Amino acid sequence: MSAISPHSAPDLASSHPLLRTWLSRPFPAVMGILNVTPDSFSDGGRFDAPERAIAQAERMIAAGADIIDIGAESTRPYKGAVPVTAEEELARLQPILPAIVALGVPVSIDSMKSQVAGYALDHGAAIANDVWGLQRDPAMAAVVAAHGAPVVVMHNRAAVDPEIDIIEDMLGFFTRSLDIAAKAGISIGNIVLDPGIGFGKTPQQSMTALARLDAFACFGLPLLVGASRKRFISTVVASEPQERLGGSIAAHLIAARRGAAIIRAHDVAETVQAVRVAAAIEALR
Repeated sequence: MSAISPHSAPDLASSHPLLRTWLSRPFPAVMGILNVTPDSFSDGGRFDAPERAIAQAERMIAAGADIIDIGAESTRPYKGAVPVTAEEELARLQPILPAIVALGVPVSIDSMKSQVAGYALDHGAAIANDVWGLQRDPAMAAVVAAHGAPVVVMHNRAAVDPEIDIIEDMLGFFTRSLDIAAKAGISIGNIVLDPGIGFGKTPQQSMTALARLDAFACFGLPLLVGASRKRFISTVVASEPQERLGGSIAAHLIAARRGAAIIRAHDVAETVQAVRVAAAIEALR
């Protein structure tokens, strides 16, 4: 099982070295989610103390995480997220970032603010993860370009519209983001696309994005999927966020089959096991 289907595989020679490492493997990389916030939809308040955050990063690395994705502002994909200033976001991030970088696994900064992304990249983070795909903060693309860092460009919408063709909307959004990236000087080999499961989408649209993930192969770029504990799972089987491990793994295995090179998950050990066992089985076809 290859992370990206052969006809759409990114050019490994031109990919950022970090991405090249993950793309060359037969199973997706796993990005562990670390929310150092009081209000994230699934684990808000669990890791907002520095010692708990660092311990959780250590657990995820021991479980096989390839990347630690740190978020210091809730970007929950449903209503209720409380915006914070860049100063507050940095105050949450500064006590933990050096210690987590020192653990030796690449760190991603999950922020829509260029000031926060720039600080994190200056202090050892390796990847920028922008839930607005370079389209919210006009300085974000320049910051990413200046650091030569890989960037996750996620699809998002300000409002849900159940009437639209969500795939067409996503294709248009990514085209605009790639134009912004090119004008800022971001190397095409540094870009990862994320369909933004749950963000600006109905549950049905989120499932459509997963089912038709190969529609984005036209860009020839690595794909990241984060379906972990998302609400669409509960529309199939009623469940609270902490009860959605089975649905999360099902969605992530389908995503891997359809081209995802990186899986973003809360439950790292279970996700690592699932994607690697699936790849081992597929290799024997």
